[in-house]
Parts: sequence; structure tokens; C-alpha cells
Amino acid sequence: MSALAWRIARRELRGGIRGFRVFLLCLILGTGAIAALGTVRNAIEQALDAQGAVLLGGDAQLEFTYRFPTAEERDWVEARADRVSEIVDFRSMAVVGAGAEAERALTQVKGVDDAYPLIGTLELDPPMPVAAALGLENGLPGAVLEGVLADRLGLKPGDTFQLGRNSFTYRARILREPDSATGGFSLGPRLILHRDALEGAGLLEAGSIFETNLRLTLPEGADLAALKREAVAHFEGAGMRWSDRRRAAPGVERFVERMGSFLVLVGLAGLAVGGVGISAATRAWMERKTETIATLKALGATSGLIRQVFLLQLAGLVALGLVIGLTLGALLPKLAEGIIAAQMPFAVTVGFAPGALAEAALYGALVAALFTLWPLGRMAEVRAAALFRDIGPGRRGWPGRGTALAIAVLALVLVGVAVGLSGVPTLALATMAGIAASLAGLALVAAGVRRLARRLASGMKGRPMLRAALSAIGGPQSEAGAVILSLGLGLSVLAAVGQIDAGLRNAIATELPQVAPAYFVVDIQPDQIDPIKAMLAANPAVTRVDSAPMLRGVITEINGRPAREVGGDHWVVRGDRGISYADALPSGTKITAGTWWPEGYTGPAQVSMAAKEAEELGLKLGDTMVVNVLGRDIPATITSFREVNFGTAGIGFVLVLNASALQGAPHTHIATIYAPPEAEAGILRDIAGPYPNITAIGVRETIGQVSEAMGAIARATAIAAAATLVTGFIVLIGAAAAGERQRAWEAAILKVLGATRGAILWSFALRAGLMGAAAGLVALAIGTAACWAVLVYVMETPFHFAPIPALGIVLGGILATTLAGMLFALRPLNAPPMGQLRARD
Repeated sequence: MSALAWRIARRELRGGIRGFRVFLLCLILGTGAIAALGTVRNAIEQALDAQGAVLLGGDAQLEFTYRFPTAEERDWVEARADRVSEIVDFRSMAVVGAGAEAERALTQVKGVDDAYPLIGTLELDPPMPVAAALGLENGLPGAVLEGVLADRLGLKPGDTFQLGRNSFTYRARILREPDSATGGFSLGPRLILHRDALEGAGLLEAGSIFETNLRLTLPEGADLAALKREAVAHFEGAGMRWSDRRRAAPGVERFVERMGSFLVLVGLAGLAVGGVGISAATRAWMERKTETIATLKALGATSGLIRQVFLLQLAGLVALGLVIGLTLGALLPKLAEGIIAAQMPFAVTVGFAPGALAEAALYGALVAALFTLWPLGRMAEVRAAALFRDIGPGRRGWPGRGTALAIAVLALVLVGVAVGLSGVPTLALATMAGIAASLAGLALVAAGVRRLARRLASGMKGRPMLRAALSAIGGPQSEAGAVILSLGLGLSVLAAVGQIDAGLRNAIATELPQVAPAYFVVDIQPDQIDPIKAMLAANPAVTRVDSAPMLRGVITEINGRPAREVGGDHWVVRGDRGISYADALPSGTKITAGTWWPEGYTGPAQVSMAAKEAEELGLKLGDTMVVNVLGRDIPATITSFREVNFGTAGIGFVLVLNASALQGAPHTHIATIYAPPEAEAGILRDIAGPYPNITAIGVRETIGQVSEAMGAIARATAIAAAATLVTGFIVLIGAAAAGERQRAWEAAILKVLGATRGAILWSFALRAGLMGAAAGLVALAIGTAACWAVLVYVMETPFHFAPIPALGIVLGGILATTLAGMLFALRPLNAPPMGQLRARD
């Protein structure tokens, strides 16, 4: 940059930055939103990393499914650890009362030993040591419950309840469970008791669904990576899963990373809307500098010098906007630290996040450069004579090739940065493509609206105010482009969120109950399944009962290679899965490829796999896999694929093996019971009374939990989209402010022609409302299309249009534009016509 360019730029900015308020606000909001979201994500990730041992409950953990560790296995662990704690985790039914008056609730039970917790503190209300809370008193062991479970059962400290065949005393509420983040999604509230108190309860029989965790603290300086390799080699084939403090809660970590990246990308959409405002503000500023540019060119200034002058000025303004935006993005999460921490199951401290701030600054700088180069390039290329002769907007040309090339490079860099920094390249590419397609589509729609308005205006005889409104929308000074672009993208995100949320709730309320069972019953012992089925068959309210044997197994190899190497992060190979066996083809099973084994088959193990999951893993008939069940490796050949619909909440297994391959292994049965809602309580009482070991999961209640979780995600997305809407409203205000002089001229002409102030105000409001309606309708179309794609292709749920959220989007567009238009309509309305007309002469 030359010294002359710097001197001219500095002198030009002496007049202040009044025309750049919208420019700065758009940049501040967009950058601040991304910085704030990134700061929160960074705080949660740092908490997960720093508190790994607390979240896990130890430095490392060995998890066994369906069994307790053997004495030899425990000795191996104790030889390498300072301290060891053994925990058993399973689902059950807590019962208060007896007979018809009994209250039952599903709970996630954790049986702990005297060493629990190895690390961290179990916070209780009233406060008491863990040993006192779980110890014997008056002959009964104690237990502590989450508040929601105690309230559901109507328990007060000192009351008794039953778990299986044993009775317990409720001692205290759980306020904070240090290792709760590692448990994943739970179907019921937590209940903690001493594992010795489970003796004789009949809950952990052979084949029951439970997990045992050996947690250990290690000597200082222990090599976790080396110990993991040693443990994996020692426990090979034993069905052991290792985790340690380096990634204590991988599920939470994965969710935070992906959800945080998604929200940052939503924030980037808001910054893109801000880019529209930045472009409009730059264009309006360049319009005001027309005579300055013409004078400089007449004095011999080159296009390059003029471009340098304005680039320096814009760079200074961008730097100011970034500093303010980053400051807000760093401070606001800190101010909301208490609210954020209250929503998390572990302590979160919001601190300075240089990486998140740098990412936000980079996004802000790239978007600002991308959207300022176009208007700057258009003006800099115009000849001085054209600038002097025509001060109106119609003489602007296209920017030069250099500017166009720079814009293209910046766009590619922005996409590359978003893909590289997001951690989820596919999502980032899809989001960026969606933003670009939406902006392009909105620009085309804006051009179409202007053309349609011009055509309609010519036929509006006898309606002067409507004709004036349509003429203004279709005229050369139209605000339609800024309005539709600024509001359209934000409303599109909200429309998509609203339609997806409404679609899921509709599916839950109307469609799932038609196919979903009332109860999903687990832990049925082999000698209990026939009596339970006979009892249910005699109940006229029960319309259908399905059952199947169930075990848990881990796919360890596929075609001779490690399963994780073949399947990557696919959920089928990520952990243990429910598997089953069958001799004859189960009723209702649809084979899509291959053949089922003959009845009575006793040869080498064969497996029938869910067709969709097999396709996702790239498997074909004849491929082999090794399934580890209770420490035993079972090699099997894929001989058929089945159609499995996991969306019905019925029984569905990814893997079903021939009966002789698994029949001798300890296992339980599961069953689904179909009945109307009014019969559910009686059915639960009939089966849970004589069989206290079984666990009945209410499907409707579980679906409600999933719905609530989806609603929370939708609310988080809507909050992130709100920044886009606020930015869009600022762009609207900027467009309205920029058109204030034009409205004053139009008002003066209409007054001279005899129009009343009310009629003129009505014309202005009509113009704003029509543009808002256009923006709302376009956003609704884009959002609905996105919702349809997500529901049908991602969630595999039928799409149903939701009219109420749709109406809200359209009305929101009309209200926003009308408010912005009216805000800058009063002064032009009050301006004397003579002064306006003389000023144009």
C-alpha cells in the first residue's frame, strides 16, 4: 500500500463512521455469535479433558458385559493398580407398595463397593458419607435416588421400597454423581446401592443384561497407552472393553464436538446474512463517495490507487468490528457460566479460548472481504466521465477480472476453512453448499419479485397506493434484494427447525403409537417366558406379543480384519450389540437377499444381518465375521440379509444366528407387548408382581424422553439461528435507512398529487409487508424442502407439513419488514414537499 493511499484514506475517515453502523453491527453480531459458540464448545471439551479421571471414576476402566470378572482377571488388574473399585450397572423396576396400589418406576441401578467413588465426590441431600447412605440400618440396606425418581414414587428419606425380591431404605437424593457422564443415554433415573445388597434380589441371574466395571487408579506416571495394549492382549477374546481418562466420555465428547460444530456453522450462516448487510453498507457508502472517486480519477488517480484507499478504510473498520465482536464472544459465555454449568453433569469453567476466537476472527475477515470486494470493484472500474454525468445507480458495471478472481479465491478459502476447522467435513460441506444455494436462490427470487412487481404495477388501475408500493418494489432503488436476502436465510433455518420439530412430534403423537408396543420387557429368564406369554394371551386387552432370545455380542472381525478397521465409526461395530438366535424363519421376517438356514441346522455358524446396516458396511453374502459372546469367539458366515425397521420400537436385531450356534449360552428373553394406553397399568401390575426380576420399559415414556432431547437440540439450533435473524433485522434497518431519502422524494411527489398522509403511510407499509411476505414464503419453501430431506432421508420418518410454524414464519417476515419500514417512514412523511423537490433540481 502506498503512502498516498494511506494519507487519502486517513483523511476520508475524519468525517466519522456514521454510514458504517450497519456494517459494524453485522460484523460484530456474526463474529460474536461464532466466538461465543466456539468458546462454550471449547470450555466443555476442556472440562471433559481435564476431568477425565473424575468423569470415568478412575484413571482407567475395564468393562465386562453380562458377567463379573473372574478372580484371575481381578488379580491381574490389582497387580497393576493402586486401588480398584468394582461396579455393576443394570436396569430394573423400583416398587413402592403392593398389589393394585403399588407404584412402579424404571430405574438405572448402580451397585457399588466400599471403594466407590475412587475419584470425585457423590453429593447427597441431606449430606452424608456414602458408607452411611448405603449401609445397613434396622436390618435394611440403604439406597440413594435421583430426585425425579424419589418424587415419582412419592418417597421421603426413611421410606422403604423394593427392588427385585429385596427391600431398601431411601436415605438421600443424588445431587451430583461424579461419573454420570460416562453412562450414555439412560432410560430411567439413577439409583445407587451397595452391590452386596443385591444378593438374593434375583436381578443378576445368568443371561441378565448388566455390565460390570473394574475402575482403577494408577501409580503416578503410569503409561496409559502401554497399559491399554497390555490389557487388550491379555483379555483378548474375553469380551473386555477398555477406557481411560484420556477419553472418559467418548459419546459426550463426540456429541459436543458435532453439535458444537453444527452450531458454529449455523452461526456462519448468520455471518453470511451479515455479509449481505456489509455489502449493502459498502455499496451505499460507495454511492455517497461517487463524486470523491470521480474527482480523484479526474486528478489522475488510478483504479488501483482508489481501490487501495477504500481497502485501507474498510480494513480498519473490519478490524474494529472484529475486536468488538470477539470481545463480546469471549465475555458473554463467561457471564453465562453459571447457566451453562447448571446444564452439564460435570463442572464446566468458561475461560479464554484463543483457538475459538481465532476461528471466529478468520470467518469474520473472510466474509467481510468476500462481500466488500464486489461493490468496491464495480465502482473502482467506472470511468470518471460516467461518474460525473450519472450520479444514479444504473451506471455501475461489473468488476474487473482481478476482483472476480479474488472473490472466487476467497470463497474457496472460506469453504476450505469451514471444512478443515469443523471436524465434520461432510456436514460442513453440506452446510456451506446449503448457504450458497440459499443465497443464490434468494437472489434469484428477489430479482423475480422485482420483475413481477413491475408487471403487476402496470395493471393496477384505480389503486394508486398499491400501484405505488409495487412500483417501489420493482424500481431501481428497490429494497427487495436486501430484504429477501437478509430475512430469508435466517427464516429458512427457523422454518426448517420448526417443521422438523413439528414433524417428529407428529410422528410420535400419531404414527408411532399405531406400530409401537406399550412395553418392551427385558431380563425374562428362559423358564419364565412361556408362563408370561400364556398370562398375556389370556388378557383380552393385549393385542399382540412378540418375543425372542437375546444376548449381547461384539463384532470383533470382518473378513479376517479388525471390525473397527472395516467399519470405522459405524454404530454396529462401535460396541456390543443385541443379538439373537432362531431356528425357523421368524414370522413377519422379510429376506431381501440370500436364504435362511434349514430348520434343525447344526453346521458351521451362519448369520442373517440387517440389510441396510450391511450395505452401509459394504458387506455381501458369503462374507465372514467373528462375534464375541461372553468371551467366546463365534466365526459365522453371512448367508442372508433381512429388512429390519428399528423405527417401530419393536424387536429388531442387527444379527441373528442359527440356534445351534448360541442356544447353549446363558441368555434371557425379551418381549414386546402391544396394548391400548388404558390397559398398560394393569398389564405392568400383572407381570411385575409375580416376576420382580423383569424390567418393563414403557415405550411411550421413552419416546417422550427422546422427543424432549430432540426438542432441546431444536431449541439450541433456534437460538443459534436467532443471531441470524437479529443480523437480518439489522440489515433491514440499514436498507430502510439507506432508502429514507428515496421515500422522502416519493412522499413529496404523492403529496403534490393529492395523496393524504394516511394513504402514503399505507403505501409504505404495504410495500414493506409485501416484501416481508415474499421473504417469509421463500424461507418457508427452502426450510420445508430441507425438513423434507432430513425427515425422509436421514430420520426415515414420513413428512407432514405443519401449518402453524409455517404461518409464524410468514407473519414473522411481514412483521419484521413492516417494523423496519415504519421506523424510517415517519421522517420522510413529515418532510415538506417543496424542500424535497427543490433539492432534486
